[in-house]
Amino acid sequence: QVQLVESGGGLVQAGGSLRLSCAASRNILSINAMGWYRQAPGKQREFVARITSGGSTYYAASLRGRFTISRDNAKNTVYLQMNNLKPEDTAVYYCNAASGPNVYWGQGTQVTVSS
Repeated sequence: QVQLVESGGGLVQAGGSLRLSCAASRNILSINAMGWYRQAPGKQREFVARITSGGSTYYAASLRGRFTISRDNAKNTVYLQMNNLKPEDTAVYYCNAASGPNVYWGQGTQVTVSS
């Protein structure tokens, strides 16, 4: 079982930056992969980025270069640094953890980018 708590969302102007945090309830090195997804109003949830227990990172092609996923093992926390934000990045951002056959989700944090 893993509990995930996201934070760091908010309202930002286009071109600005935000850093999202996802705190896990257990050692993230014991979790196969942690990642971020987002869901905009009226759209399906989509993949944003992932980091594996081995440190490999993966990104949605359209977001590579603007978004960076990282982790602090000592704090059991994964981050998503988002730069040069655009109005189309507006969405609820969800943290995700895949551990064996199980997948866990956080409650989500709202990111709103104004033009």
